Amino acid sequence: MSKTPPKTDYLPSKEQVQTFIEESETPVGKREIAKAFNIKGSDRIYLKQILKELVSDGVLEQGRKRSLSTPGSLPAVGVIDVIRIDEDGDVIATPLRWEGDGDAPKIYVSQKGNSRTKAPGVGDRLLARLAKQKDGSYEAGIIRHLNSSSGPVLGVYTSTGSNGRVQPTDRKNKKEIIILEEFSKGAQTGDVVLCDILPGRHHGLPEGKVTERLGPLGDSRSLSLIAIHAHGIPHTFSDAVMQEAAAAKPVELADRTDLRKLPIITIDPADARDRDDAVWAARDEDPENSGGWTVIVAIADVAHYVTTGSELDKSARKRGNSVYFPDRVVPMLPHELSSDLCSLHDNVDRPVMAVQMWFDAKGNKLRHSFMRALINSAASLTYRQAQDAVDGHPDDVTEPLLESVIKPLFGAYAALKKARDKREPLNLELPERQIELNKDGFIKAVHKKVRFAAHMMIEEFMIQANVSAAETLTDKRRPCMFRVHEEPDREKLEGLHDILSEMNISFAKGQVLKTATFNRILAQTENETDRELVSSLVLRSQSQAVYSPENHHHFGLNLKKYAHFTSPIRRYADLLVHRSLISAHGFGSDGLIEEDAENLSEIGEMISGFERRAMAAERQTLDRFTAVFLANRVNEIFQAKVTGVTRAGLFFALEDTGADAFAPISTLGHDFFIYDEAAHSLFGERTGVTYRLADRLAVQLREVDIATGGMIVSIEDGSGSSAYDTGEAKRKRRTRAGKASRPVKKAKKKTTPKGKKRAAFKKARKS
Repeated sequence: MSKTPPKTDYLPSKEQVQTFIEESETPVGKREIAKAFNIKGSDRIYLKQILKELVSDGVLEQGRKRSLSTPGSLPAVGVIDVIRIDEDGDVIATPLRWEGDGDAPKIYVSQKGNSRTKAPGVGDRLLARLAKQKDGSYEAGIIRHLNSSSGPVLGVYTSTGSNGRVQPTDRKNKKEIIILEEFSKGAQTGDVVLCDILPGRHHGLPEGKVTERLGPLGDSRSLSLIAIHAHGIPHTFSDAVMQEAAAAKPVELADRTDLRKLPIITIDPADARDRDDAVWAARDEDPENSGGWTVIVAIADVAHYVTTGSELDKSARKRGNSVYFPDRVVPMLPHELSSDLCSLHDNVDRPVMAVQMWFDAKGNKLRHSFMRALINSAASLTYRQAQDAVDGHPDDVTEPLLESVIKPLFGAYAALKKARDKREPLNLELPERQIELNKDGFIKAVHKKVRFAAHMMIEEFMIQANVSAAETLTDKRRPCMFRVHEEPDREKLEGLHDILSEMNISFAKGQVLKTATFNRILAQTENETDRELVSSLVLRSQSQAVYSPENHHHFGLNLKKYAHFTSPIRRYADLLVHRSLISAHGFGSDGLIEEDAENLSEIGEMISGFERRAMAAERQTLDRFTAVFLANRVNEIFQAKVTGVTRAGLFFALEDTGADAFAPISTLGHDFFIYDEAAHSLFGERTGVTYRLADRLAVQLREVDIATGGMIVSIEDGSGSSAYDTGEAKRKRRTRAGKASRPVKKAKKKTTPKGKKRAAFKKARKS
């Protein structure tokens, strides 16, 4: 913004105009100066002459759009390159062009107002609004992401004689980088490296220099480092943060509710890195609630250790969440807290924020009550242990707990499940991949995650605790960071409507959208392939969940009030909810401060961006781990499912591992394929073969690129048919929905421009 001088009835001096421009935070033009000094009519000639002299004197410089600024300042809107993430998690950038004296000013990239934009990472090029700060630095608000910059590039080094080359790990960046020997930093073939692009080469491949060696690509431990650096995820803590963590001490009972005699337990995955929730259940002894249950969910009291404004708090806010990889976790909090004092290990006292909930026999929540307490977990179980015990196969740990602790938990869940089924949340069962590592850290197996009733039990208990937190803060009119999942955008449902019409499943476009509507659609599908197809389309139609102080409900769970309360060790949003609950109940002086309450919207946008960054990093790392696992299985045949259809080809998920692969359209056979976007299909003009979303096919693995995690496959015999795809299966795929009574529509063929050109060519050739 420009500093506006008082309006005058006289013409300003050259010095006054210069001062006004110098004090402006952004470049200004002649119009802004004239308005500021109330210069009108013929007096503009005087102003024009002053500005001309200032430019001639070298005091000012003129921008491309006739804006004026002092030399060495940045324009209001410019292109910047992200160069690093500092130890506090700040995203630091530099201007693409800098013509001033000395070093370019430091630019801090803000995440405010960018809830729908991916979090910036090292190497990103951004178009941004630039605002000068009092200390001479700039704050950048992202307008949009541009192509990758010439800044740090992550890639795999290959020696080529006296020099070397770096292949970028980013799939979108196809251009290799030449590394002269003196700039290789001793890198060896197969090393994962960071390199900078050197200036001055405008034709052919760019030249660069290696700035850091991360380790050999073949070592699975390097794979997560690729994602950490590629996405700019802060993975080290400053000395100040570590000092605060080291100074933390165990908590005494004091004013807390004493729950240490309660046989509360934790149930987590076998590879859990932290334990932030514990559960207990029992029959409700109230005679007026016959058949009812009471459940306690106790959550690690992170707010006690991570207080507002502390170095720990600043660091956690700039991380937003923990990031989980197969071989490591990049925690939101240092190990001393995340894996020790804040983790609810068995047989040690731990501080918690707990909620006790009462349910009737049908699983409806009657009431709830929050407390700040101290617990001593009776056991740390895995999901399989808990499931085996209730299924009649207890071990030495679960046997003593079976009747008094484990069975009541499953009994309470049986009641809650009735209410859940009646509520009808969105019921999409989509498989997840799990990487199993051996003791040396190398990949042992890749398989789909198995879900037990124990998983769903803990999930439902956590959902009810989250609902209780949101309800309490709403009722007490306290600030709340809601977990918002809005209903699907109507435009996204067009493709779903077209597919369902082909399958004779009714779906009125104008109806009120409910989760029950989608569940009924899934129930009408006739076979597993159709069910997976519709599940994929329903998932793609959904809005993205975000954090916001505005309650727009949670569509997927079919809940009116929902917040994240149950994982403050790994999510900053949960920590904010804890602080607000502390303030609402008067549990202490470490509650939510007024400044944070006023800025919840900006904080929500920021941590939503960090969440998307983490999800992208985790997904890409899974791809790379899976690529390593399958690298020695090239040319093998796999059963696969079509997960995406584009003009360029088909995306697949391999059945055994869930690995993502791509079949270029050139591998689909000697045919001219027409892309039908609405039907999510490719139609072969000559053969009539149609490939569509959720089709199951046999594919041959052709290429594996560990650096990017990309894999190339082809349909087994390359012609759209195979031993796996013959007879009835082939006949079904020649229709859009597997209905033999409805032939493939040819309308798309006639209206497609490529189809017209091809028909004209054939006609001309015949004549």
